[in-house]
Amino acid sequence: MEIDMSKEHIQDVVLQSLQEYFKDLDGQKPTDIYNMIMHTVEKPVLVAVMAHARNNQSHAAEILGINRNTLRKKLLEHKLL
Repeated sequence: MEIDMSKEHIQDVVLQSLQEYFKDLDGQKPTDIYNMIMHTVEKPVLVAVMAHARNNQSHAAEILGINRNTLRKKLLEHKLL
């Protein structure tokens, strides 16, 4: 089974998830959505990239397009180190 991981597919999944989130709020006022999404998405991204990079932080940082020190900080924040 082939999984479509195109940019458009990822955007569709995020959009659908947000639509379901707003629906589930049932009238409650949403707050801090941006930070919630970034924190929620960041950990699985880090896990997947680190696995792909075979836990090589320099390679993972290059794949992500971020500084290695920034990657290390994010890994610590998500308790992945």
